Amino acid sequence: MKAIVVTDEAAGTAGMTLAERPEPEAAGNDVLVEVHASGFTRDELTWPGTWTDRLGRDRTPSIPGHELAGVVSALGYGTAGLSVGQRVFGLTDWTRDGTLAEYAAVEARNLAPLPGDVDFTVGASLPISGLTAWQGLFEHGRLRAGQSVLVHGAAGGVGSMVTQLAREAGAYIVGTGRSVDREAALEFGAQEFVDLENDALEDVGGVDLVFDVFGGEIQKRSAGLVRPGGMLVSIAGPPEARPADGLAIDFVVESDRAQLGEIVRRVRDGRLRTVIGHVATLDDAVAALNPTERVKGKTIIGVRP
Repeated sequence: MKAIVVTDEAAGTAGMTLAERPEPEAAGNDVLVEVHASGFTRDELTWPGTWTDRLGRDRTPSIPGHELAGVVSALGYGTAGLSVGQRVFGLTDWTRDGTLAEYAAVEARNLAPLPGDVDFTVGASLPISGLTAWQGLFEHGRLRAGQSVLVHGAAGGVGSMVTQLAREAGAYIVGTGRSVDREAALEFGAQEFVDLENDALEDVGGVDLVFDVFGGEIQKRSAGLVRPGGMLVSIAGPPEARPADGLAIDFVVESDRAQLGEIVRRVRDGRLRTVIGHVATLDDAVAALNPTERVKGKTIIGVRP
């Protein structure tokens, strides 16, 4: 099968190549998915699991990509809950070959049914951003109606999902970003917007929940805005600063079939929009994932027409 592979950690996305790789086999409790669309997160080439297996052994050349939408083509021994020919989408294991390929072997529990009226391209754009937003808000942030949420990067892939889900849950949203992001953040549901290049973040006042995607100095300053009993939730690594009278947590997103179902249901209902910036073929994936200019939204690789 055709696949994108990486062998040199220092080279980053510039070290990606299109190659022929053996078609994977579905082990116990796996399914083999005929990949129709794949998502890719640039940061994953810095993750240890891209280069080594669970025992720390080198596993290059490895196939990156952890988001996919496609069709189940085979079942491993003991696999239940899915069937051959079923449309699925989901998030694959961090330490196994990924989704920038014509086929991927995935644990069945990491996949959810993809309704027939949801395009494969949309399905592949949802798992990381959607699950990150859901888990950060509701599992870790314990968001309740009436609370206020400071959403950093509110027009970005994760931030836009956070903004939409929090607004639907009855929260008051203050979004942040660059000045060019203001209109998009407000369209996604933010009631206020802070231009981090020109506005004073501290003018926001107190909030119940900070959803941090930046880390660094922005995260430190945001910790001081958390009200007593509030929470700072970060996906940018362990918090360097903590609220004076609140909690701080960082987390790594996990696949969850029920949550994927909730997310795609909202997409079908028109309550949730994803941000797709560019769609390229597998043959053109290396160039698409090494853009010469900033692309707004997530790049999706359409593996099959």
